Amino acid sequence: MKRAHRMPFGAEYLGDGSTRFRLWAPSAHGGAMDLLLQWQDGEKTHAMTAQGGGWFEAVMPAPPGTRYRFRLQDGLTVPDPGSRHNPEDVHGPSEVVDPRAFEWSDDAWTGRPWDEAVIYELHVGTFTPEGTFEAMATRLDHLHELGVTAIELMPLAEFPGLRNWGYDGVLPFAPDSVYGRPEDLKRAIDAAHRRGLMVLVDVVYNHFGPEGNYLWHYAAPFFTRRHHTPWGPALNFDGDAARTVRDFFIHNALYWLEEYHVDGLRLDAIHAILDDSPQPMLCELAEAVRAGPGRERHVHLVLENDANRAFLLKRNAGNRPVWYDAQWNDDLHHGLHVLLTGETSGYYSDYAQDTTRHVARSLAEGFAYQGEPSGFRGTARRGEPSTHLPPTAFVGFLQNHDQIGNRAHGRRLVTLAQEEPLAAAVAALLWSPNVPLIFMGEEFGALTPFLFFCDFEGNLARAVTEGRRREFAAFVNEVQHGPELPDPNTEETFAHSKIDWTCMRKPRHARWLALYRKALKVRRDHIVPRLRGIGGNAGSYRVLGEGVLAVQWAAAHNETFRLFLNLTPHDMPGRIAAPGKVIGCHPPAARTRVAAGALPRYTAACCIDATVLT
Repeated sequence: MKRAHRMPFGAEYLGDGSTRFRLWAPSAHGGAMDLLLQWQDGEKTHAMTAQGGGWFEAVMPAPPGTRYRFRLQDGLTVPDPGSRHNPEDVHGPSEVVDPRAFEWSDDAWTGRPWDEAVIYELHVGTFTPEGTFEAMATRLDHLHELGVTAIELMPLAEFPGLRNWGYDGVLPFAPDSVYGRPEDLKRAIDAAHRRGLMVLVDVVYNHFGPEGNYLWHYAAPFFTRRHHTPWGPALNFDGDAARTVRDFFIHNALYWLEEYHVDGLRLDAIHAILDDSPQPMLCELAEAVRAGPGRERHVHLVLENDANRAFLLKRNAGNRPVWYDAQWNDDLHHGLHVLLTGETSGYYSDYAQDTTRHVARSLAEGFAYQGEPSGFRGTARRGEPSTHLPPTAFVGFLQNHDQIGNRAHGRRLVTLAQEEPLAAAVAALLWSPNVPLIFMGEEFGALTPFLFFCDFEGNLARAVTEGRRREFAAFVNEVQHGPELPDPNTEETFAHSKIDWTCMRKPRHARWLALYRKALKVRRDHIVPRLRGIGGNAGSYRVLGEGVLAVQWAAAHNETFRLFLNLTPHDMPGRIAAPGKVIGCHPPAARTRVAAGALPRYTAACCIDATVLT
């Protein structure tokens, strides 16, 4: 099986030793553009033909492996923004790639339904000591045995330097060369599919990174000054020439899904995609995916959206997503984090009051903020009603790259919370009808931090370092009562973030791993079958005391599914009148008491057909 996605830009190998090169450069100096091809005897210059509408094209003898770049009339040389591979980093030449040269073995793979998803988020560079696609593939058996069904890769787009989270990418079609070649990534995806693991890729459609973005020089209409983002002028999705900009990113989504056969995308910070058009780009993109690869197999689209825009998660009459499958649920994370750590600085301040209600509402209805004022945001109203959405429209997590890495010292939750309540919260999260997400190393209680790191130089490096210090001004305990902030630009900061896999042999870490494996087995055997067909307006909740809650959902097969959680050091004074069938309990020793109607300290339990609490 061979796969390729055809694009109206970039370098398309034609199969006969020649390649078509195409570039959109509407603001190129002098209205001309040269193609530079690199050969063993030097670099050759070829004038590109203007095609109208700002397009330039050239068809030249150039087999796979040929390196090339474009030259503006002022002498500036730039890589291809549609590059499939940039082996010499963001400032170097691009390389012609023949995607049909890779032979896939997963032609029978059609993905997995969304209700089966258990997501494992990882950063390729720090997931293994080697930090490569090839090394990542050696850990797939561990993930399969854990009970994970989907791997989510942090952004892969070519970024400047040797280390980066990925959100500073500037060549969105080129997997970063520090991780390996395109075929290395394809082999890893192929291997994941053989193990029944879906692969999702995190993509960034709200900005380009601060170094290596040359579009300003020859394609200024990519940007608009009518909208502004934290990274500067916004991408142009609703002004003049927006059609080409939209096509660039829609093709990027289709490229990952078709050429790399990934099973879905996670769209980063879509609240920073500013678009006043009648047909939002985000909806157009999702419709292209549903009408394309999504017609033939399971393809999943997930959002990060601080604005809690529930309309993007709309379901059709058959309870299938019209646009997006799910959204990361920050509200659930923030409430649980406050209960477990007591921290109320920064954005956690919105959850300092009625914390348990925030958690229970997030589990039952999706968002905790469904239009209520947010004190952290200056009392601006945040969110839209979400009760009508199924619980699988929300991704729940206790940790992810942001919530660890955006702490000053990258500390994981296992170093911030007591083990007993944290273990109960883990079990509850994994047994919730929400789709759970685990951050790499979380499953065995990894102690290694996940720090913010990059590889900039000069003024940009200094600006990033100072920006981090300003960012943590609201988190008093992080910066005033701890060690000095790590410098994001040093190799040492990056090295400290690599997972220590050897620690799994130690009793403490083995205990965490056993908990995750057992809890995910309960989810696979008892919960996932009850999620099929679960619809909106299914959840309701009760707060039984601060840190104690009960949530119930109308599940499939006319069953009622209930989750009980006690994060306090005290047994719940009341009783469960009739707990029904207990299908999961942590700690296991509490199972008998839960079955008898009690809810002991630091306990999570899930039951079928339990009656309401008294």
